Amino acid sequence: MARLHELGDIEIYGPPDPKRRAGVISFNERSVHPHDLATILDREGIAIRAGHHCAQPLMTILGQSATARVSFYVHNDRRDVTR
Repeated sequence: MARLHELGDIEIYGPPDPKRRAGVISFNERSVHPHDLATILDREGIAIRAGHHCAQPLMTILGQSATARVSFYVHNDRRDVTR
């Protein structure tokens, strides 16, 4: 989350306290649609998900058509976060 905040115009959804989160971060870069962001990052070898993530009612509440989502687990390391 800290790395995303460093990027600037990023809106992160969910609790700000990392202790209240899992390894999934949903976010939007305010000037790029999430599907476009996923395509751009894919060209750089970075895989994220984009869409409504089977949470259409939540997207309505957030006023968003979609979000970008990164997921971290045991197969990721700090290099993945930095990239």
